[in-house]
Amino acid sequence: MTQTAEVNTAVSRVRETVARLHGELTRNGLVAWTAGNVSGRVPGHDLMVIKPSGVAYDELTPASMVVCDLFGAVVDGEHAPSSDTAAHAYVYRHMPEVGGVVHTHSTYATAWAARGEPIPCVLTMVADEFGGDVPVGPFALIGDDAIGRGIVDTLRHSRSRAVLMAGHGPFTIGRDPRDAVKAAVMLEDVARTVHVARQLGAPAALPPTAVDALFARYQNVYGQERT
Repeated sequence: MTQTAEVNTAVSRVRETVARLHGELTRNGLVAWTAGNVSGRVPGHDLMVIKPSGVAYDELTPASMVVCDLFGAVVDGEHAPSSDTAAHAYVYRHMPEVGGVVHTHSTYATAWAARGEPIPCVLTMVADEFGGDVPVGPFALIGDDAIGRGIVDTLRHSRSRAVLMAGHGPFTIGRDPRDAVKAAVMLEDVARTVHVARQLGAPAALPPTAVDALFARYQNVYGQERT
């Protein structure tokens, strides 16, 4: 198999995965109209696949996904890429362990971002999935890599796979696109639950030792045996 064929096969797989996962954003009520995006790193190559800008979710197909390099330049695709492409590309360049990035405007997580307030680790689910409070990143304008810099700078100091970009909304990362989408779904769930809990009073933070134990168990033991 030639190198070009290898690249084409790898890109094709990520196109299919990323196109399919956008359906999870709508199915879980995390986006409205054409807002939001999923991207995936192409394993073994300095490429990423991302949603096209302004295209309706029910029109998304593997062929409509846009292939970019890790500086956001279009390599292949019939459409302009998402307006968040530079942010995603910056994350991939500076966090080599990340294989997927998701951005949504999900209602409750975005409300926390509007307040510029971290989601506190007051539930086992927050500890399991995010390893502590979900942090807030700095406000930045859309269009260049400023949002990406804010994501990376914030998550470098956190075990969280989610960041609430102030005045904007949540971004999540994962080892692959599906993992990042899962984090986005879980983020909205805990954002909603903690909001409701605060209407009843001040929920108590979990002890740090419990958070460490819960995070380690969920990340390394929970679920089926890893191969």
